Amino acid sequence: MTKKDKKDEKTDYGFLLRELKEQGPQRLYMLWGAENYLRESFLDEIKKLCFGNGGKDFNYHKIGGSPLDLQKFAEAVETVPFLGERTLVEVRDFEVNSIKEEHLERLKSIVSDIPDYATAVFVLPEGCEPDGRLNSVKTMKKFGCAIEFTPQPQGLLINWITRRFSALGKKIGRTECEKLIFTSGELMTGLIPEIEKIAAAAKGEVITEKDIEIAAQRIPEASVFELTERLSEKNYDAAAELMAELLLSDEHPIKILAMIGFQMRRLYTARTALDAGLGRDFIMESCGIKLPFIAEKLIKSASRFTTEQLKSAVELCAESDYRMKSSSEDDEDILKELLLRLAVGEKKCSE
Repeated sequence: MTKKDKKDEKTDYGFLLRELKEQGPQRLYMLWGAENYLRESFLDEIKKLCFGNGGKDFNYHKIGGSPLDLQKFAEAVETVPFLGERTLVEVRDFEVNSIKEEHLERLKSIVSDIPDYATAVFVLPEGCEPDGRLNSVKTMKKFGCAIEFTPQPQGLLINWITRRFSALGKKIGRTECEKLIFTSGELMTGLIPEIEKIAAAAKGEVITEKDIEIAAQRIPEASVFELTERLSEKNYDAAAELMAELLLSDEHPIKILAMIGFQMRRLYTARTALDAGLGRDFIMESCGIKLPFIAEKLIKSASRFTTEQLKSAVELCAESDYRMKSSSEDDEDILKELLLRLAVGEKKCSE
């Protein structure tokens, strides 16, 4: 049996909410993760429970900045609630991985002795991943609840998308939900504005794939997937337009190259699997694909290439990566050259 990768584990948000409502707010929380929407929703639920009977104006303390002012934090958690049941201290931008050793004992002294009437919530900066080897992280986990907010499982996410469209007076099918996830990503934070745009632009009551293609903004991974599709179709003008779109995005050329290399390796895996007579399920598992329609698109693209072409493409991506990291050449020029060499199927551009 394949061992489940810890990165694939999903936060059970429903369980977290039930536990919070049954047990009430704990003294200490450390919240982080890619799914900002769920993280902020969970924090809102904590606030509701802390201030259900009023007292927010007097008992809510928000502290920001790095490094954390430990004296100010200590005073906040020790403040006895007035006209309410609990004191809530929200700490933002706390760099848990960077706290100085001389401040660690002071932090440990505070969080280990938070009064029964107080709740402290540390909301880590976006992109911060607590390093479990550090004493600061061990301290926070020992005395509090450490929760990572991950993207939700596909089924729950599709149900959520369906409800969001329904609230806007629109209907959407499962296939269209999968198309939206593929196009705009699996993070609720990013999907909310896309759902609103699609619902506003769609003329009919039922959302179609065409509605999504017209209104939804593509994440870079989706653009790269489409770029390789256009290469497989020998539609090089469309592939060049997608490359230009990627270069105008906020993504660094090195990251764009990494995504292209990843997609080429998936195509090569799919092609060799097809050569061996292996089916879609094997390709989905080998390539880490969760949506069947994405696997079908990948298989279709892979079948248009030869195994040798895809092997060469993987090698070209590795060569381009080396050049980006070891030479003074312009990164964007290297990407443009890579696209040309992938298009013509040669290992070297003609001089």
